[in-house]
Amino acid sequence: MDPLKQRFTEKATALRDQVKTMLKEHGDLPVDDVTMSQIYGGARDIKTMVWEPSELDAQEGIRFRGYSIPELKKLLPKGDQEPRPEGLFWLMLTGDVPTEEEVNWVTAEWKKRSEVPPHVFQVLDALPANTHPMTQFTIAVNAMQSDSIFAQRYDEGISKTEHWDPTYEDSMNLIARLPKVAAYIYRRTFHNGNHLEADANEDWAGNFAHLLGFDHADFKNLMRLYLTIHADHEGGNASAHTVHLVGSTLSDPYLSFAAGVNALAGPLHGLANQEVVLWINEMTEKLDTTRPSKDQIAEYVKSTIAAGQVVPGYGHAVLRQPDPRFMAQKSFAEQYIQGSDMVQIVWDVFEVVPPILQSLGKVKNPWPNVDAHSGALLIHYGLTQANFYTVLFGVSRALGVLAALCWSRALGMPLERPKSVTSEWAFEFVANQKAEVGILGN
Repeated sequence: MDPLKQRFTEKATALRDQVKTMLKEHGDLPVDDVTMSQIYGGARDIKTMVWEPSELDAQEGIRFRGYSIPELKKLLPKGDQEPRPEGLFWLMLTGDVPTEEEVNWVTAEWKKRSEVPPHVFQVLDALPANTHPMTQFTIAVNAMQSDSIFAQRYDEGISKTEHWDPTYEDSMNLIARLPKVAAYIYRRTFHNGNHLEADANEDWAGNFAHLLGFDHADFKNLMRLYLTIHADHEGGNASAHTVHLVGSTLSDPYLSFAAGVNALAGPLHGLANQEVVLWINEMTEKLDTTRPSKDQIAEYVKSTIAAGQVVPGYGHAVLRQPDPRFMAQKSFAEQYIQGSDMVQIVWDVFEVVPPILQSLGKVKNPWPNVDAHSGALLIHYGLTQANFYTVLFGVSRALGVLAALCWSRALGMPLERPKSVTSEWAFEFVANQKAEVGILGN
């Protein structure tokens, strides 16, 4: 048994026993009261699922196994200047900060597992070159499902207590292959199918940058940071929850992750990073300058809001402070980038937008989220195709959702099946409650 799987086995077995005991003793303990607004409002803030790799705090932001992003930048083994995503995956799966040797093992293991079946590329080549990259991405993930170890072993009659094992194997294989698949989509879509060979001397993120066609050391550092900070954001966001939901049916990791990719492609989720760039480009075109003043930006923001539109990249369902992922990218730009008009606009928008949104009195979180900054960094290094950005997000998000899927299988999580109600039920419930209050009042 490989070292990561061995460590995960020990951790999962211990936690499974602890959870079983806790539920036996406290399974009837109330956790939350649900309001009618929550029932109609997308189940916002209702605690209904377990997600081991990360937790999101409204004030402190994301924590991976208890560690903040600044802490991870110090603790995780680095590739050049930035943390290697391999180390974050080890941490999310085991709860332990890995050593340099353990991270090197993951890098080597993913290289061994990175061969993509030829038919996947054939499927992609059958699509029109102008097919949206996210559509290509989810099709490619589904095409790899023919290699699913979980699907094969389930058909053979595997025990429920062993479901996690082939889930782990599929997850490792899928993560290992994603850079090649994503880079293939990028090169066929934007570089006439001029594909590049992998660099055996690079780590997972560095090789991804190389396969995309960017060998600048700073861009490789950006990829390490980007793939680390986008990896997970607790389980309630749309893509993570989708993977959890589909995975609860015992769909294999390929089908589960593909479903999550489709959720990530929505404008209210992962596609927002593309929307930010488009919004900034439209602003600079209308203002006829790439260096607008803060007053000009403020007027454009107000016109956006007056038109009934949102300012993309601002607001978050949970966070009530600037997104630590935004701040990590801002720190990267301050260290590596000088003289970028796009980056300066992002920083100026950061100063201008929150006070305007706060003045409306309706916005719970006027602060930027991760999407507000990522596009500007990519554009600076030459990756200007905004409709590819969500694919990068998807490659990163695989780390967290697949680590969580391994944990769901190890803990024997059941099929997710919340209870729905009709509006008729809701009206009757409200009427009965009002009548009951009236009776008690009399």
